[in-house]
Amino acid sequence: MLTGFDASAQIERELETHRRALTGYCYRMLGSGSEAEDAVQETMVRAWKAADRLETRAALKSWLYRIASNVCFDMLQGPQRRAQPMDLGPASAADAALGEGLPEHAWVQPIADARVVPADGDPAEVAAGRETLRLAFVAALQHLPARQRAVLILREVLRWQATEVAELLETSVASVNSALQRARATLSELDLDAADGPSSVDAEQQDLLARYVDAFERYDMTALVALLREDASFSMPPFPLWVQGPDSIVAFMTGTGAKCEGSRVLATSANGGPAAAIYNDDGEGGYAPWAIVVVETGSDGRISGLHHFLYPELFAEFGLPPRLEREHAG
Repeated sequence: MLTGFDASAQIERELETHRRALTGYCYRMLGSGSEAEDAVQETMVRAWKAADRLETRAALKSWLYRIASNVCFDMLQGPQRRAQPMDLGPASAADAALGEGLPEHAWVQPIADARVVPADGDPAEVAAGRETLRLAFVAALQHLPARQRAVLILREVLRWQATEVAELLETSVASVNSALQRARATLSELDLDAADGPSSVDAEQQDLLARYVDAFERYDMTALVALLREDASFSMPPFPLWVQGPDSIVAFMTGTGAKCEGSRVLATSANGGPAAAIYNDDGEGGYAPWAIVVVETGSDGRISGLHHFLYPELFAEFGLPPRLEREHAG
């Protein structure tokens, strides 16, 4: 085995080649982009400190995932399950009071595609990976006990063999298969409608996102409605309130949400699909971060969900500007 500075540098390089995939794994496990980053960083630190115990480089990948799994299991000790507003109750009236926001750990949080989607790779595999980053899928995973969650992600998303998962989790193949069967049964009861959404950010989706950005910046409700499905949902964590249908969405945006008129919007990508970053007028000649919007689309080419995350700190995680100047905005 290599020793000294060269060996350390080589180990660090090898560890870094797995960062993006590990972040995707931890995000699906934890439901939070920032927690996933923390989990992966802890995984890297533990791996680097114990690198001299790794017998062969060929075992590096499975070793890293074992460490990452244990880190996630530790982080999932509490009873809190992250959710979407749609999981907590029926749609509200558009003029309902927002009420008190819930703590950040109550919600499934978005993650920037750049942190989890491979820059290259087999198109079919990349498309399948995008599908399992959807907010609804990640929220559904939160219904599973931690070890069932790990089994399902490793087997169904990452396509590991049952023997590999059994070795990683230090259990039997029979236990892995049983856990997978129970996890599948739980997810099937949640009616994810997984086949409805497109599984790649294609030209059609990019065009739809551009039209959404244009309609929002002009606050043109007629143009916006033309982009929405009849059952489109609109949510706004940290608030549990959510509304459904074009009429309710417009009523909310022109009522409680009217402060967003005159905002500026940048296109981005999150959770395997299109997203937008909304900047509100800061009253000081510029625009300040307000919300990351995950734009869910259906196979009919229309918007099925607009999920606003009112967490300005997310903008840094997405590599977005901390402020837009008025003369350069738009």
